[in-house]
Amino acid sequence: MSPANSQGGPPGPGPASGKTVLLGVTGGIAAYKACEIVSRLVKLGSTVYVVMTEAATRFVSPLTFQTLSGQPVFVKMFEPPKLFNVEHIALAERADVVAVAPATANFVAKLVNGICDDLLTTIVCACTAPVLICPAMNHNMYSNPIYRANEARLRELGYQVMAPGYGRLASGATGCGRLPEPSEIVDEVVKLLTGAQDYRGVEVLVTAGPTREFLDPVRFLSNPSSGRMGFAVAEEAAARGASVTLIAGPVELPGPPGVSVIRVTSAGEMLRAALSAFNGRGLVVAAAAVSDYQPVSPSARKLKKGPSGLQLDLQRTPDVLAQLAAKKGTAVLVGFAAETEDLLANARAKLAGKSLDLVVANDVTQPGAGFGAETNRAILVWPDGEFEQRPLESKRQLASCILTCVSPLLEARARGETAEPPTETRS
Repeated sequence: MSPANSQGGPPGPGPASGKTVLLGVTGGIAAYKACEIVSRLVKLGSTVYVVMTEAATRFVSPLTFQTLSGQPVFVKMFEPPKLFNVEHIALAERADVVAVAPATANFVAKLVNGICDDLLTTIVCACTAPVLICPAMNHNMYSNPIYRANEARLRELGYQVMAPGYGRLASGATGCGRLPEPSEIVDEVVKLLTGAQDYRGVEVLVTAGPTREFLDPVRFLSNPSSGRMGFAVAEEAAARGASVTLIAGPVELPGPPGVSVIRVTSAGEMLRAALSAFNGRGLVVAAAAVSDYQPVSPSARKLKKGPSGLQLDLQRTPDVLAQLAAKKGTAVLVGFAAETEDLLANARAKLAGKSLDLVVANDVTQPGAGFGAETNRAILVWPDGEFEQRPLESKRQLASCILTCVSPLLEARARGETAEPPTETRS
């Protein structure tokens, strides 16, 4: 059966039509999902070459990928050439985008250290096209500080790295480490292929992470925000051509490539940095979980334990988003609402109370949507009463959705129009 027939008909023109994608497949159980990635890319009109590590062939046969792609599959460095050229150079030069899915911890470690001991690592190191890394591994391996440092280094080097999914793993455990869904990976590949630059020339200000309000030199009020949502928005906006300033509370995430990062600690520091960076235009995405209260009189010395409890005198912290909204100008403002109940009602109250253009609300008690998760399950709420329930998805995918939804409004504001964009532009 020909690849065209196996896909239910010849591939038609699509956003990836005429492009060449090199898909690297490494030796993890998630290798079977790469079959769907190939199938989807072929349907979009791409030419797909699959390069497998020898370990990957233990999970899926090269013949499967050859049948799906209609192209030769490459495994060994020194097998007879199929492209009549120095093979790793020929493949590297042909690719418009390279995606590695799944990418094991072993592959990531080798790539970071420039170890080219098989065909796939050699091709990736020789390639000048955009490279997308899609990690998949056991949740304990993913959280290992050695792996986390390697992944951070990949980002610093300019590689695109997708956040893995959260859920049941092959070991039976539940955690973070699942390969992102094939549809999500294909969306990222298409984005790299088409070079979507719809935010070129747009100034984007993002706040992310928690703030800390110190009681004394060693204790503070805060929350478990990891900053991942705001960092995902900043990274997505930069990838789409925006000039991005990210004001981040105390988190351990590395700054996204191409993003100007301002590190702060308290709500007051975040407010001062935000007001300094904000010029009344562009887009503001306030994803930070700013502490609501601070001590009236922080102690200069450590508070010692006494025989009874400790009574704190607290006051409200400055409302960063409200003060930005007061200087809104032509800017589009997006707020976040982390709730435990009455999601829509609370989101609508925040919209009205701060004159926002969109609120992204999520129930932090839901699995995969709480603080620190790699994923989110949000409701997008607009001032006209319309709302959209998003599925459980990676934070980068939600970030992409948010930017796409507000893009028409940004364009209208830039033209001096006051009317809201039509509802159909939100999908």
